[in-house]
Amino acid sequence: MSAWVLPDHIADVLPSEARHIEELRRELLDTARGYGYELVMPPLLEHLESLLSGTGEALDLQTFKLVDQLSGRTMGLRADTTPQVARIDAHLLNRQGVARLCYCGPVVHTRPDRPHATREPLQFGAEIYGHAGLEADTETLLLALDSLRSAGLRQGVIVDMADARIVRSLFAGVPVDAAVLGRVHTALATKDASALRALTRDFPAASREGLLALVQLYGDASVLDEAAKVLPASAAVRDALSDLRQLASRLDGAKVSFDLSDLRGYAYYSGMRFGIYVDGVSDALVRGGRYDEVGAVFGRNRPAVGFSVDLRELVGVVPTRPLRAAIRAPWGEAAGLHAAIAALRGRGETVVRVLPGHDSEIDEFHCDRELVEHAGQWNVQAI
Repeated sequence: MSAWVLPDHIADVLPSEARHIEELRRELLDTARGYGYELVMPPLLEHLESLLSGTGEALDLQTFKLVDQLSGRTMGLRADTTPQVARIDAHLLNRQGVARLCYCGPVVHTRPDRPHATREPLQFGAEIYGHAGLEADTETLLLALDSLRSAGLRQGVIVDMADARIVRSLFAGVPVDAAVLGRVHTALATKDASALRALTRDFPAASREGLLALVQLYGDASVLDEAAKVLPASAAVRDALSDLRQLASRLDGAKVSFDLSDLRGYAYYSGMRFGIYVDGVSDALVRGGRYDEVGAVFGRNRPAVGFSVDLRELVGVVPTRPLRAAIRAPWGEAAGLHAAIAALRGRGETVVRVLPGHDSEIDEFHCDRELVEHAGQWNVQAI
């Protein structure tokens, strides 16, 4: 095998895409900072028991494992950053009030989570710890939408909402093992009514009928009214439907849909959950929600809500950006040349010097001006 061949679903990022990703990273972090979020940088690898605490089997299967040569303990490369941020909130910051935290860094997956996806996403996320009310849920949704707007996505955006409490309430008191539960979740996610009917044949009637009804409960706001009629009238269902109505009304006119059987994403969601879609892309660009139990394994079970987006996926969807304007300059030791170039760069200009005998082969800058000498003075003129 050639030394330059990379593993499947792993790829280099070349100049044009890298520039665009870096611009997106800065813009999204600036957007989060505008809301008061503080940047954290968790490590790429940790002891496995810390990295996977409370996250469920799905994240375990997505995590690369290795042995630490110093301690002999098993370590893992993070497949998601939220458990690490929960650990930071619980053990390092240990604040009593609200903590708003954001991050942006690579995660690594053992398998791509969908066809043609990378196994090395660049995950940006923002999370609020310490507030259980709908205000935190609302801020999370608004920040997610503003993040997409800052990236240039202003049209064709749809927020699709669900609530993990609805499905949980339908499983309450039902004796079912993890394997069957996983198959039920898959049937709900794929809206496979026949498989769901077979899997729930021994469930109590109310749970079985409620789960079967979920398969049809997707669409506009009328879904919530229908859900109130056909689902068991438990407090969890009532609260979830009420919260979804209120949240949808607070999204500044954004287009909202509902899919009450949506269980995609990580298993730690405990309440409202959402995906944000854009025209022409089949899967959600942004996923998030409430996960109040994520910090329990670290000894501090406090409210938490947030979202994440893969910048390597986002860059393929947002509008193409113009090249950065640049100034072409000669190579040489002429009087004043170095000072002129330093002054231009100090003002934020990009100055590309032409090496002797070579044209500059650059794709990411548009040299629309050049630095020329006239009467002993170096001046910039249009090309």
